[in-house]
Amino acid sequence: MFTKKSEGSVPESRADDVSQAEVAALNKLGYNQELKRGFNLIGIIGFSFAIVTSWSALGGVLIIGVTSGGPPVIVWSWIAICVLTLAVAYSLAEMCSAYPVAGGQYAWVALFAPKSMRRTMSYVCGWFLLIGILAMGATSHFVTANFILGLATLNNPSFVIERWHTVLVGWAIAASTLVFNVFFTRLLNATSQGFLILNLSSFVIVVVTILAMNNNKSSASFVFSDFVNLTGFSDSYAAILGLLQAAFGMCCYDSASRMTEEIKDARKQAPRAIVLSVYIGFVTGFVFLVAACFCIGDVEAVATGPTGVPLIEIFRYSTGEAGASGLAALIVVVGYGASYGLTATGGRAVYAFARDHGLPFSAFFSKVRTSNATPVNGLCLTVAVQWALLAIYFGAVQGFNTVIAIATEGFYVSYALPLLARLLSLMTSEPVRSIGGEYHLGKWSIPLNAIGLVYLLFTVITFNFPGLSPVTADNMNYTSAAVGVIMFIALITWFTTGRRHFRGPQSGGVVLDGEKSEIGVKNGVGAGVNEDHDK
Repeated sequence: MFTKKSEGSVPESRADDVSQAEVAALNKLGYNQELKRGFNLIGIIGFSFAIVTSWSALGGVLIIGVTSGGPPVIVWSWIAICVLTLAVAYSLAEMCSAYPVAGGQYAWVALFAPKSMRRTMSYVCGWFLLIGILAMGATSHFVTANFILGLATLNNPSFVIERWHTVLVGWAIAASTLVFNVFFTRLLNATSQGFLILNLSSFVIVVVTILAMNNNKSSASFVFSDFVNLTGFSDSYAAILGLLQAAFGMCCYDSASRMTEEIKDARKQAPRAIVLSVYIGFVTGFVFLVAACFCIGDVEAVATGPTGVPLIEIFRYSTGEAGASGLAALIVVVGYGASYGLTATGGRAVYAFARDHGLPFSAFFSKVRTSNATPVNGLCLTVAVQWALLAIYFGAVQGFNTVIAIATEGFYVSYALPLLARLLSLMTSEPVRSIGGEYHLGKWSIPLNAIGLVYLLFTVITFNFPGLSPVTADNMNYTSAAVGVIMFIALITWFTTGRRHFRGPQSGGVVLDGEKSEIGVKNGVGAGVNEDHDK
């Protein structure tokens, strides 16, 4: 769908020219090149998919779909969600190609939104994005810790998992990702390529093994047509809830945008990584869901198994304990790939937002260690927040479910705001009809933005629905409260530091309606701090 621009592109045969063009593009946005460009296309695709890893992520929330519509909703909703996600992914990829900056969504909001709301809208987007990434990192550590402890229970039935076990293992995972990201940054590209091979190989091994060894598969009607509703709500409401599993499984595909300042030829490769991670996730997720639904067995037994991890119970039902141990070990490694990636993107998100003075102590958190071109302070804050979020599980299970809600809602709101900003600009005297960059969507750009926004608004709203009836304090969906917490934090920091100091990208190249060529937007476009721009 991308159309290559003939003018202004950098000759691919000249690596030095490409590098200089990337630095020039970053300078045009008002930033210096502080991070090292070490990612190639395969590396950044591997990095992105290590975080998306839809098939294993879906395994962690499989029971939600089974009880909210059953396998038919799981399978068919996945197709619908992925198609709609592509509208969002293509839209974000086009923006990323034009503005390859680590701030990602909040930077694009600053460039596209109407003048009167640029700073505020960008600041809110930055907080949703930042909290979403940090909470998703904690969630990844939590899920991986559950698999490790589930493996322990599988091989030692007398072992009883306590909540503090999960927190401590999660902390250990978080600490190890910090060590890797601080001291082995130079290995990110090679490691990401390795994780791509490992992830896809693990997917094939898991699917083939459970299908080959399971002798009591469910019927085709159970997988593709038998509606199941164990929520206590109406069937239509249950089907909507079932969609949320698919929405959770297709998240974080924007990760390449956080790494644009470390990608060679980022204006071409980062958009490709965003879109390809969705396509790979769609195919692997669909195949995995069909296989898992055929092999799920007794739904109640899977949901309440002794390991506490439904996917491990499916493995055990299909292959026995030895086979389940081997397959679960693969999931642990895949999960660690997501954890190290989310810590890396979290550190870059902190660095970028602090660089634009969006955080308290921004000067400290925006520092980059020159010896290895790594935002060490940002990485340390990322893991510290992840530790704090994991510690919530000491108190209550429902408390950490709120962390998961914050993660998903944060990402989806951050996806929606740049699309909304671009569409709102069409109602102003400076509508953004076309976006500069190496690739563009042509006549499909605005329609895809609109489709993506409608989908995102639907998911953002339905993420707040309760999942069981009758609704109690234990099963209540606290996502709306979590959003309130994010807004409260943003409000406090806005009045303490952001209102005076926050800025976004300082220049750009959007094509305004009626203009014949790309124009450089004057200094202050993201922040509104330059009075000349608003005159």
